[in-house]
Amino acid sequence: MQARLTAIGTYVPDRVIDNHYFESIVETSDEWIQSRTGIRERRFAKPTEYVSDLAEQAIRNMASNYDKDLSDVDYVIVATVSHDHIMPSIAAILQHRFDLKASAIDISAACAGFGYGITLAKALIESGMHRKILVIGAETLSKITDFNDRTSCVLFGDGAGAVLIEAAESSNIGACISGAEGSHGQDLYLSTHSTMINGELISASGKIYQNGRKVFKWAVSRMSEQIALLLEKNDMTIDDIDWFIPHSANMRIIEAICKTTGIPLEKALESISVYGNTSSASIPLAWDLGLQAGKVKKGDKLLVLGFGGGLAYAGTIIEW
Repeated sequence: MQARLTAIGTYVPDRVIDNHYFESIVETSDEWIQSRTGIRERRFAKPTEYVSDLAEQAIRNMASNYDKDLSDVDYVIVATVSHDHIMPSIAAILQHRFDLKASAIDISAACAGFGYGITLAKALIESGMHRKILVIGAETLSKITDFNDRTSCVLFGDGAGAVLIEAAESSNIGACISGAEGSHGQDLYLSTHSTMINGELISASGKIYQNGRKVFKWAVSRMSEQIALLLEKNDMTIDDIDWFIPHSANMRIIEAICKTTGIPLEKALESISVYGNTSSASIPLAWDLGLQAGKVKKGDKLLVLGFGGGLAYAGTIIEW
């Protein structure tokens, strides 16, 4: 059997946070934030709203929009770095909430998590082990943001996206790529223990730390290389791609990748401007915004590529 992605759904919290919110917290401005990141606003979860809640609503949105029966889902994969708690997994919580007879696992690959989830689901189905898999990217990054760090606190937002991948006679998920470069682990991390990464002592703040310049440089150079490899593995060229959906880390990163690879910027779908950097949720959120705007149509070829903490990356090409 082949793996086919058949449905998508999303959810974002109601609370809208514009750039002016940060002016009373740190030295910044709406103009500064927009010029450097492209972000106009983002969503923050309520104090009583967690990753499992956002993920649940994204799944329900997907099931409703595409009239999907989830009772026979046999695997749940959740990509997140902002868990409700260390254990049980968010996937197990969702398995219970939807009363599924399913395996459940969380993926900790930060902004590459959603891409890893699709890659794993494809392999599980095509191996014959499973037939119907939920892949969710969900984050409440507002709960783990350092609001004393003016360069990073303006970046992050909360949201969730879910897709359904099913066994079918034909696949719409192409060849995949994935990888990691742990040598850069100290440049983007979240830790509750004072420990060492690659010989460097890191903070145990329990908040996200990012060396923005190093991550920016890595993302542009490495992802440009991986896009070329992904196209080669799928026997395609840039002209064959209708939409490029990268992780929405920063609009300037997306612009630089497009310039380096030759992908027209108007072919790039993003969620950064209205939702901020939502890590593992950013790709499905951008994808769904494209659908809502009438941009993404049946038969379109989508180049999906996540990259982030690890540092890690994963992507594929999907025919919608």
